[in-house]
Amino acid sequence: MTDARAAPPFFSKDAKGVFVGNDTARGPWSPDYCHAGPVTGLVARAAEQEVGSEKMLTRLTLDILRPLPLAGLAVSAETTRHTRTLATTTVSVRDLEGTLCARASTMHLVRKDLGEVPTAPVTPLRFEEAVPGQFFPDRGPHQKPFFADFIEVAYPPGFSVGIGPKTMWMLSPQLLEGEMQSPIQSICALADCGNGISWNARPSEMGFMNTDLTLHVHREPESDWLASESVSHWHGTGVGMSQSVLHDTKGPIATALQTLVLHPPS
Repeated sequence: MTDARAAPPFFSKDAKGVFVGNDTARGPWSPDYCHAGPVTGLVARAAEQEVGSEKMLTRLTLDILRPLPLAGLAVSAETTRHTRTLATTTVSVRDLEGTLCARASTMHLVRKDLGEVPTAPVTPLRFEEAVPGQFFPDRGPHQKPFFADFIEVAYPPGFSVGIGPKTMWMLSPQLLEGEMQSPIQSICALADCGNGISWNARPSEMGFMNTDLTLHVHREPESDWLASESVSHWHGTGVGMSQSVLHDTKGPIATALQTLVLHPPS
């Protein structure tokens, strides 16, 4: 069984500050490019470092403009607004030639101590009942080690992997070599898995890559294992959307949306 805690981190950082992807960060569609989830973690890291820990990252919207090469990525963040209540940033992800591969915007809200406040009653998912399972049904077009080979997965009892909406627990490797990831950074890999969790046909029958990701966080996770309740809507226009509610072992923490581009195999 995979041990995510013993797996290499998604990225290493070289002397020039470039993030080099390890096998753990490789995506399912090409051997040369990253899964967008780990890259989203780098974006969250840059935004959090830019703003500081006084404010919590509550929204991250990432536009994936080009494939994200494993060979190296440069990530930079810039503050666009900073007040007592909120901060916003823009984040750029570029390849080794300086080409813009992805861009993001983030929102951060000040942390307060309000004590107990009323909220919607929700029954938490029961991680203690989850059973180990398989994530992706197919390896896709390449046979190299990739993201799904290094994560741990569990499902509600009695569940068998198949098409359609699913709930899946996931434990992923660390984001960066030699550095502990923040709670928000730990959500990012799972947030970009909604399309891969709730597929409506096998990858060998239909490609369903996402062109963006919007993550809204209302509570920082408090457990290593995180869950996604995901559903994907596909249409004959070639456009789809994945919707996910993300949980830790105490209850809901975030939502994630992905726009999908559908492409039958050639």
